[in-house]
Amino acid sequence: MSAAKESNTISPESSKRGPHPVDSHVGRRIRQRRMLMGMSQEKLGEAIGLTFQQVQKYERAANRISASKLYDISRALDVPVSFFFEDVDPLSAAPAVGSAVVGAEAPENAMDKRETLELVRAFYRIENPSVRKRLIDFVRSLEGETATH
Repeated sequence: MSAAKESNTISPESSKRGPHPVDSHVGRRIRQRRMLMGMSQEKLGEAIGLTFQQVQKYERAANRISASKLYDISRALDVPVSFFFEDVDPLSAAPAVGSAVVGAEAPENAMDKRETLELVRAFYRIENPSVRKRLIDFVRSLEGETATH
């Protein structure tokens, strides 16, 4: 086998390790954005000419995404392609620690939770900026309450 072919061959060891961290990160970012927009996997699939099962595989990083398909996804989700790579640590090729949520108590995958995305969507539907600020102040005031009760 030539050196060129060997470099493209997946070794049994690499296939056992699971998806590349960047593929997983991109899949999570697709899911986050899709859910933030209130879009189903089926709707995204229709927009990019795929089935919802293929979208599901992309989001779980079970299948890799071609550059052209990532471009199509970025257009359907109304974000630049770079959005999917935000918070990737270039040295380790993995998401930067704590990139999704700031705070010692927050789980690293809080943005993957449906309730978080629903809360964010509801928050931005509040049109009055002063009401949004009061809501933020209220939630911050509860931080100490949950630790004492």
